[in-house]
Amino acid sequence: VQLQASGGGLVQVGGSLRLSCAASGRTFNTYVMGWFRQSPGKEREFVAAVSRSGGNTRYADSVKGRFTISRDNAKSVVYLQMNSLKPEDTAVYYCASAYSPNTLYSGSWYRSDYDSWGQGTLVTVSS
Repeated sequence: VQLQASGGGLVQVGGSLRLSCAASGRTFNTYVMGWFRQSPGKEREFVAAVSRSGGNTRYADSVKGRFTISRDNAKSVVYLQMNSLKPEDTAVYYCASAYSPNTLYSGSWYRSDYDSWGQGTLVTVSS
């Protein structure tokens, strides 16, 4: 599957952004989808993941309660709604996919478990 992320931009502290990731192919609903982010000089880190149906999700502690991952299988799109943004959320955000035979599996924290990646979209939170 090929992935195209969009929706990044400049936002003030406390603001919101919604990222989108459009997938090509007709088998989108067989993939767990995840969002990762990478700040300058840091490792790419897990942000959130969602199961094939969208019913199960997983979040990094740093974004829990502020970010929401969701998906629309009819449109082959996964979203990341980001609220109450902080300067430390500034990063390039990447979407990723991983095939899963398990419809309930909410996704992995580990980059190596994902086999396709989007190009990244930059989010800058200014104070």
